[in-house]
Amino acid sequence: MDFLEIFFPVSGVKTSILLPPLVALVISFFTSMGGVSGAFLLLPFQMSFLKFTSPSVSATNFVFNIVAIPSGVYRYIKEGRMAWPLTWIVSTGTLPGVFIGYYLRVHYMPDPRTFKLFVGCVLLYIGIRLLYETTGKAAAGKTKMKALEDKFKQRTEELKKQQHARIASGLPGEAVVKTISFTFSKVEYEFWGERFSFSTPAMFLLAFVVGIIGGTYGIGGGAIIAPFCVAVFHLPVYTVAGAALMGTFLTSIAGVTFYSIMPAREGIATSPDWLLGALFGAGGFLGMYLGARFQKFVPQKFIKMMLGLVILFLAIKYIVQYF
Repeated sequence: MDFLEIFFPVSGVKTSILLPPLVALVISFFTSMGGVSGAFLLLPFQMSFLKFTSPSVSATNFVFNIVAIPSGVYRYIKEGRMAWPLTWIVSTGTLPGVFIGYYLRVHYMPDPRTFKLFVGCVLLYIGIRLLYETTGKAAAGKTKMKALEDKFKQRTEELKKQQHARIASGLPGEAVVKTISFTFSKVEYEFWGERFSFSTPAMFLLAFVVGIIGGTYGIGGGAIIAPFCVAVFHLPVYTVAGAALMGTFLTSIAGVTFYSIMPAREGIATSPDWLLGALFGAGGFLGMYLGARFQKFVPQKFIKMMLGLVILFLAIKYIVQYF
């Protein structure tokens, strides 16, 4: 109704005050299960539906991340599913990339059309790779991931049999992340009786590149970091989601700072719309908490498929708009 409409002077958007938090709640609930804040979907929503297209839309997306992410991170920390070495590597690698991303967005790409093509190609690869990971052929030989899935199914069946038991967790209390080693060359950790490892330099380089992309569009990087960790580094999504969200949160703080205080070309708005971002963040705060809470009830295969389809849809949308 008209009395619920509000005008946001910074962005020039006029919409119902209820729309931003509701949209953010729905998006964040599903994306946070895979370690993605949902900002990468809010960006096209703001540009296409709300007609908010200036570079300050990137900064506003960062505000959403800052408000929304802490609830999801809290759940992962509380339940022992925060892979801290992965978190620090992702955060330190992404931060310098965010600065470069800001510079590219404001000084060279105020019109995002060309850069969207590049982002679309990257997300297209990730989306296809994630969907491939859900097939039987990809699963062959991945004994560790199969063991986790088998344990998950067994645990789910046990919960179903406990008719009068309170649903406490799809994963047992011992399913926590335990760091085995953390060096400049390699990180190794244990989760639910299985060991996983990845190259420290390779993860840092990935985070740096993701930081550039995330800094340009205000997505924080979780939309790319999380799928890559699952599809390329073969890490379980149960341990990736928290680290990806925490890294996105820290880099979003840096992103808002850059967009707010750094100089820009004359006539280009870069400062965030704080009120609009906060409303998106309020919905995202609840959505991420619920998503993190229910993630452990959902099989990895479903999370991969859901995330892959969403990213694939966005990738095609970005590529088509170029032509």
